[in-house]
Amino acid sequence: MPEPGLTGTGWDGGMDERALQLQERLAAVRARIAAATLAAGRADEPRLIVVTKFHPAADVARLAALGIRDVGENRDQEASAKAAGLTELGLRWHFIGQLQSKKAKSVVKYAHSVQSVDRPQLAEALAKAMLRAQQEEGRDELECFIQVSLDDDAGEHRGGAAPADVGQLAESIASAPGLRLAGVMAVAPLGARPEEAFEKLAGISAALREAHPGAAAISAGMSQDLEAAVRFGATHLRIGSDILGSRPPVG
Repeated sequence: MPEPGLTGTGWDGGMDERALQLQERLAAVRARIAAATLAAGRADEPRLIVVTKFHPAADVARLAALGIRDVGENRDQEASAKAAGLTELGLRWHFIGQLQSKKAKSVVKYAHSVQSVDRPQLAEALAKAMLRAQQEEGRDELECFIQVSLDDDAGEHRGGAAPADVGQLAESIASAPGLRLAGVMAVAPLGARPEEAFEKLAGISAALREAHPGAAAISAGMSQDLEAAVRFGATHLRIGSDILGSRPPVG
């Protein structure tokens, strides 16, 4: 008999071969995080967000059965459909992709956080959508991370605000009803040493906390560079391929 909330996922709730594979991969990633935390001399392990983009809702359900509560997605259409079908699992959904302002109304219906706020216009759109959502549903504040571009050509490739614009953007978020400024997020530039990128992000985070002490979160690190992210203070890790494997083929 299916577990509650799994109807329609294509998975019957048992430990099938895929669930066993995810369990093994998840254990390996958790071991890496624990080792990196110890090596960094930290007492607190970062929160693991499993990035499930392109993978079916059945995999999200399997991960939930394995204890995962934080899930990352980067496309609203895919994320909203998964969230709607898995409402009973008590998951926290984190939107991590570049977001159009016109999608704000949809995203606030399911997102615990938006980790890719990169411009004041998006903050304004999210605040407007949250005002309605809180009036109609009484939902909690939306956590907002400022996505910072660590590329020299700020924002041209992997998205994000220029470091010089973080302060102004932080004020836009912090002053908006319904939004809570959580901290910063970044992706290490392609071809760059992740240690240098995350050290730079740590400095940006420290400057942000001087004006906004509560904005202490740092979302950084993926499958290939999580150790460097932990070393430089990441509080949230976004891990996809090392847990779920490569993107499944399109049928």
